Amino acid sequence: MVVGGSAAGLAAAETLRREGYEGALTLIGDEPYHPYDRPPLSKQILGGQWEPDRVPLRTPADLDALGLELRLGVAATGLDLAGRTVALADGVRVPYDGLVIATGVRPRRLPGDGGERAHVLRTLDDALALRDRLGPGRRLAVVGAGFLGAEAAAVARGLGAEVTLLEPAPVPLAPAVGERIGRMLAGAHHDHGVDLRTGVAVAEVADGGVRLTDGTLVEADEVLVAIGSVPNTGWLEGSGLTLGDGLECDEYSAAAPGVYGAGDVARWHNPLFGTAMRIEHRTNATEQGMAVARNLLRPDERRPFAPVPYFWSDQYDVRIQAHGYLRGHDEVAVVEGDLEARKFLAVYRSGDRVAGVLAVGMPPKAVRTWRQAVATRAAWRDAVGELLPEGA
Repeated sequence: MVVGGSAAGLAAAETLRREGYEGALTLIGDEPYHPYDRPPLSKQILGGQWEPDRVPLRTPADLDALGLELRLGVAATGLDLAGRTVALADGVRVPYDGLVIATGVRPRRLPGDGGERAHVLRTLDDALALRDRLGPGRRLAVVGAGFLGAEAAAVARGLGAEVTLLEPAPVPLAPAVGERIGRMLAGAHHDHGVDLRTGVAVAEVADGGVRLTDGTLVEADEVLVAIGSVPNTGWLEGSGLTLGDGLECDEYSAAAPGVYGAGDVARWHNPLFGTAMRIEHRTNATEQGMAVARNLLRPDERRPFAPVPYFWSDQYDVRIQAHGYLRGHDEVAVVEGDLEARKFLAVYRSGDRVAGVLAVGMPPKAVRTWRQAVATRAAWRDAVGELLPEGA
C-alpha cells in the first residue's frame, strides 16, 4: 500500500511494478485528482500559461497499466502497525503487507478570518482560486519571502497585480542561501516593483489585508500565506511510529519493519551529509519514492538513501538551481560570474567540506562540475583552492 497520491507515492508505485512486484497494489490519496505535479502551481498554473490538464504526472492509460487500486478523495485517518491495516476517512480499513507513507505536508496558516481573500498555495484548487483573483490593479499581500512566496510574488507582478511581500527576517532566504545572495534575490523584487518589507511580523489576516504585530494594517485585496508547512503525520498519532519534524526514518528511509517514508513527510538520516534532513522538493520526492520501493521489495539488499538534494526556483527571468545541503553552512564563496549581474555560481562550505552549490543564470555544464564536488564530499581547500583569499 502507498498512502499519498503525489510525486513520491506515484514514484513508489511505479517502481514496485517496474521492479517486478505483481501483487495487489493500493494507492490512497486525499485529493480527488490523479497524481499531478506541484511545482507548476506557483509558476505556470498561477500565471495562466497552463491549464489544469497540463499538470497530471501520468495519463489515465498509464495509471491503468499499473494495475492499481486507486482510492482517491479519501484521507488516511489511522495506522494499526500490529494489525497491518490503514483506516480511511470513509470508515474502511485496508490491509497491507508493505507500506509506503508519502502523505506530504500542509501549509501553515495565520490567525484571523480572511474569508475568500485568504489563500495558501499547495493544491491545484489553491492555485486556481488565487489565479482567478489576480490581475491588473489587484493588490496582493504575500506573507513569507521564501521560495514559494517569492515565486508567487513574481508571477503576480507579471499579471499586473500590486504586490507587497512581507518577511520577518532582515534578509529573505539568508538561512538557506546566505546573506549576500539573499540580498541579491531581494533586489530582483525591488527592481520589478514589489514592495518588499523585511523585519516585519504579521499577527493575523484581517478585514482589508493583514495586520502586523505593531498594529499596522497592510491593505490588500488578496492575501497569500506562505510561511512554511507542517508534515502530514497527524493520522499516525498513536501508531507507535516515531514522529517529530515529520515521520522519523533511518538511513534506508524505514520507519518500522516493512514501513517506509518518502517525500516531504519523511525525515531520514542522509549518510552522505551525516545528518537528518527533511526535503520539500520535487526531485527528492521522486528519488526517495523509487528508493523505498526497492528497499521494500528487497529487504536483504537494502541501500541507504544518500542523495545530493536538488531544487530549482524561477523568479522573474532568473532560474535558480541548487545542489547539496545549504542550510547551516559555514561559508559561501562566489567562484564564477557576477553577483550583481545575477549570473553566478556560489559554493557552500560546512566544516572543511563542500556542502552545496547554487547557480543563477549559469549553464548546466558549469553546475555539474561542482555538483560532483558535493557528491564526493570534496575537501573545501582542494575544491576551491586558489579561489580562497590568501591566508584563509
